[in-house]
Amino acid sequence: MNRPYHHGDLRAVLLSTAVEMIGERGAAQLSLRDLARRAEVSHAAPRHHFGDKAGLFTALAAEGQRLLTEQLLAAAPDLREMGVRYVGFAVRHPVHFEVMQRRELCHPDDPDLLAARAGTARALRAGLPGGQDEAAAERLALAAWSLAHGFATLTLADALPPTASSRDTAELFREIASSLSGLRSAGRGGDDSTQT
Repeated sequence: MNRPYHHGDLRAVLLSTAVEMIGERGAAQLSLRDLARRAEVSHAAPRHHFGDKAGLFTALAAEGQRLLTEQLLAAAPDLREMGVRYVGFAVRHPVHFEVMQRRELCHPDDPDLLAARAGTARALRAGLPGGQDEAAAERLALAAWSLAHGFATLTLADALPPTASSRDTAELFREIASSLSGLRSAGRGGDDSTQT
């Protein structure tokens, strides 16, 4: 017996069911037939909505990008708070986070995915301080993204040191991000001290 659905929400049901299944078994174990069975719909329904498995992952990645963009836009317009939101998104949506990073799973030229990624990029640019040339702004954005992404990945892998893993994730990230200005100053001082 098929699960009843109304108002065209079958696509959303399939996506949320896929998130559940990937969370349980991992992306590699997901099949469209198993997805249809779990969602209690015809075996043709996932193919009708997504075409193939890569289409399903593409839709999940685009959905994840939009969820991330919403989180970033809700943050204060500075890179540290956007980093906090990025980490929070990864912790709350680990399946979306994983699929978004694994581009080999998706159709890279999908217009919906490209538009969703562009929306995230615009939201991130809103956190950049003004008065920088484009190259400097790009380096700063990459550094901030690297910090947030690395911290999120370590958190999800339960790879943070025991003293850190027991702390509030947002507060710990804020402390780490704030400490970078101290590291930069220390590095500059060290470099200056070696000059004659």
